[in-house]
Amino acid sequence: MIMGTVNRNEIRRALDRMERGITRSVIRWKYKKDGRPLPPDDALEGQSKQVIDQAHKIIARRGRSVWSEFKSVYAKQKNKKEDDG
Repeated sequence: MIMGTVNRNEIRRALDRMERGITRSVIRWKYKKDGRPLPPDDALEGQSKQVIDQAHKIIARRGRSVWSEFKSVYAKQKNKKEDDG
């Protein structure tokens, strides 16, 4: 069981690194596209963390609303079947 936890933690850390790397790349691309000079690496890291945090919040908020809709539809279908049966 401990081995599974270690592997999950390693996978999570690897995914976090990839997420930050992709985000930094997109930010760099946007700066170059806009013809602006690149900020220092520590500023890029800070911006990437902000973007990632915002994305996680949006996903969590929309995920909850999607889940709520799913439960609502399921409850309606369940009630309909009970009324028909």
